[in-house]
Amino acid sequence: MKKPHIFLITLVLVLLSFESFSQVISESAKRKFTVGADVFTDIWIFSKEEPFMDESFELRTIQQGATGFMQYNMQIGKKELVSFAIGLGIRNHNMYSNSLIEDIKDDTIKFVSIPSDVEYRKAKINLTYIDLPVEIKLRWKNGLKIVPGFKVGYLIDSKQKYKGDRFDEQIMVKETTKTIRQLQKWSYGATFRIGYKFVSLYGYYQFSDIFEKGSGPAMAPFSVGLTITPF
Repeated sequence: MKKPHIFLITLVLVLLSFESFSQVISESAKRKFTVGADVFTDIWIFSKEEPFMDESFELRTIQQGATGFMQYNMQIGKKELVSFAIGLGIRNHNMYSNSLIEDIKDDTIKFVSIPSDVEYRKAKINLTYIDLPVEIKLRWKNGLKIVPGFKVGYLIDSKQKYKGDRFDEQIMVKETTKTIRQLQKWSYGATFRIGYKFVSLYGYYQFSDIFEKGSGPAMAPFSVGLTITPF
């Protein structure tokens, strides 16, 4: 990131605005509904497999992603400490690498590394899911909260993006290829949050691979980041 100070200033302003907004929402509404967003980076778990990729395949260190969600909370027992939550969300993952899928319409995935003499700014796969999250929330009066959960997602959009020179000529291009057909439609995994008031540390471990078995490499994201819940 060329200007990290701008990102940090923006994040602080967003957090302050969320805190101000949450003060006008009634405590009753806050207990029944949760609206929030996860901002994370993905650690892609995979092994280099022939014939799906070669040894030169590499991923970028930061793989930014985000989730927006809304949940309905149901109190368990007479005390307000424990509640069960169910909701809907939309989740977006990016996978930046030094490679492109050779033929996105083929029956199997094959990542081909971009030649070293080709200049490029971006080569990535983008995945978007609709999520059904369920969580058990432990929330104390002092603001501390611990939230284990699980979610199932359904793939609604996929694309490959490339910005750089064409392999055979020095012409800068921007290309987007929609619908990667070798992807699994369903995803599922465990979530965990621990935090204070409206900010939490966030983790998501996906049990399912993103590609169909036999159609691509075994790959799955492990997401770590922050959750912001204005209420």
